[in-house]
Amino acid sequence: MALAEDEYMTLAGPSEGLYKEKGSRFLAFAYPVETQEQIKEIIDSIQKKYYDARHRCYAWKLGMDENNFRRNDDGEPSGTAGQPIYGQILSKGLTNVLVVVVRYFGGIKLGTGGLIVAYKTATADALEQGEFVVKKLERFIDIHFAYDALNAVMKVVKDSQAIVLSQDFNLDCKMTVKIREASADGLISALSALRMGVRFGENE
Repeated sequence: MALAEDEYMTLAGPSEGLYKEKGSRFLAFAYPVETQEQIKEIIDSIQKKYYDARHRCYAWKLGMDENNFRRNDDGEPSGTAGQPIYGQILSKGLTNVLVVVVRYFGGIKLGTGGLIVAYKTATADALEQGEFVVKKLERFIDIHFAYDALNAVMKVVKDSQAIVLSQDFNLDCKMTVKIREASADGLISALSALRMGVRFGENE
C-alpha cells in the first residue's frame, strides 16, 4: 500500500498472540500507542499482571523518525527477544506500536536460535490477529497569545481545520491544537503573520 509522506500504518486496537515450545509459553500483546508515557503505563501494567513470568520483553516504535524506538530483552540473551519483536513491527510497516512478549519458562532451555524464533513467532501471531489502519501523521501545537488576539487566532485555527484539544482564555490565553503534519507549518506561519505576539510550544 502506497502511503503519503504524512501517513502511517498502525494497529486499530490491541491484539494478542501465543507461541509454545518445549513447555515455555510466549504470550504476545500488541498495542497502538502515541507517546512514551503511554508505553510506560502499558509495560508497568503488564509487569504487575504477569509478575510471576520469567521474562517480559518488548519493543516499540513511534512516529516517522527511524531512531525513535526501543528494544528490551529483559534478561534473555542479548538480541534474542527485543530485536526479533522489533523486526516484526518493521516487517509489517507499522509505527506507533508496542509489543510486549511475556515468557513463562517451561524448564527446557531453547538456545539462542530457539528464543529468536519464539519471540518472532509470538509477535507475528499478535500482529496478524490485529487490524491495521492508515492514519495521518499529526502535530500537537501549544499556542500562547494575549486575549485581544483571540478572535484573529480562532479564525486562523478554524480555517486551517486544526482540532482544538484544550483552551484556556484568560488575560493570557493558551490553546492546544492537533493538525495534520502537512498543514502544521502553514498554521504556524499564518498565526505568526498576525503580528500579535503569538508564541508556540510543540509536542510532537
